[in-house]
Amino acid sequence: MRHFKTPDGTRLAVHEMGDAKDRPLLLLHGLFSSAAMNWVKFGTAAELAGRGHYLIMPDFRAHGDSDAPEDAGLYPPDVLASDIEALIEHLELSDYDLGGYSLGARTVVRLLARGRIPAPGRVILAGMGLAGLTSGGARGEFFLRVIEATERFPAGTAEHAAQAFMRQNNINGAAVAHVLRAQLSTPEAVLAGLTPRTLVIAGAEDFDNGSAADLATVLPNASHVSIPGNHMSAVTKPDFGTAMGAWLAH
Repeated sequence: MRHFKTPDGTRLAVHEMGDAKDRPLLLLHGLFSSAAMNWVKFGTAAELAGRGHYLIMPDFRAHGDSDAPEDAGLYPPDVLASDIEALIEHLELSDYDLGGYSLGARTVVRLLARGRIPAPGRVILAGMGLAGLTSGGARGEFFLRVIEATERFPAGTAEHAAQAFMRQNNINGAAVAHVLRAQLSTPEAVLAGLTPRTLVIAGAEDFDNGSAADLATVLPNASHVSIPGNHMSAVTKPDFGTAMGAWLAH
């Protein structure tokens, strides 16, 4: 693990796996998660590194081993995209691939929409649907309710699962609330202009962020792959890394 300091001084942890001589694959994790949880723990990173990819996996600010400042001024709109833009410049990436899960996929789309990075050769949007990009406000409000709750939600509810995942990963709620408020949606017309070859992959029971199939239809150069599981479980299954690796091989 190395550390990278963003322009505002926030320190991000950057995890790596694989041979640095291989083609870089920059992977962005989901909300309340981390590179270790999303990509390493369940074998996806090892699967992709074994297929000849050099993985670069940062922890977003307020997540994982990165700093979690509570100053709202350090979370301007699109802050996560700004952080990754600075990291890409620092690493001098130009010929690389880019992927993300859930919040990570949302950040990938913001990076493409902003157009301030060298164009990635291939893009992976995982655990994301069309509505999660074009109108993600309701989803953000859901997570803000979870963060701000003073008592535990009833077992079996979506709120309880999110609350438990947040506790499991030692999330600083005040900091992550700023991350959520900094999120911007991307209009469908902008999505229709994003031309990189793209894999849209999600669990067959995952509709947390809308329809992945609908997202693949809007993107001009996208393929849709469905794997077993829902939003929380699909990323834990071997099918996830296998499907990503197979698509990247062609």
